[in-house]
Amino acid sequence: AMSAVLTRAARHCVETGANPDDLVPARLHHDMAPFHFQIETLRNHSVWGLEAVKTGLFTPPPLAGAVPFTALQAVVSQAITTLEALTPGEVNSWSGKNLDIEVYRPVDEENASKSAWGPRNLAFTPETFLLSYSIPNFYFHAVTAYAILRTRGVPIGKGDYEGRLRTRTD
Repeated sequence: AMSAVLTRAARHCVETGANPDDLVPARLHHDMAPFHFQIETLRNHSVWGLEAVKTGLFTPPPLAGAVPFTALQAVVSQAITTLEALTPGEVNSWSGKNLDIEVYRPVDEENASKSAWGPRNLAFTPETFLLSYSIPNFYFHAVTAYAILRTRGVPIGKGDYEGRLRTRTD
């Protein structure tokens, strides 16, 4: 769905004469990460989230930072290609093992909104890592990217966010 959302954002910029690169540093609030961070983090929590359950290491590449809008579209396209190359059997074979993965979390969990963040080594299974860390992060950053685009006037709605539903094929 994010690929289609980015395509729609680019089309909106063409239609309105706006520069899509102006979306790259956009933020919802001055203390929140910019649009480009949201897109790179989507890749990190999908591609590298699965790599973490495979290898036990969550080591996404360093963030590229402010890049042209087309580079963000390429990040999403490359992530989709990587994920589509995985087979269900391959992914399922990673389940059920014990993992100790270093993740960045609030140092003070009780005051998470005000706490500094730092590395913490936590015990997971592949399922708990994906369900309690990567998937929530993925959706948080997807919603934030969507909201940034909406605040910049990009005409997207719930259907764009949901994308094509994947239904049974029987």
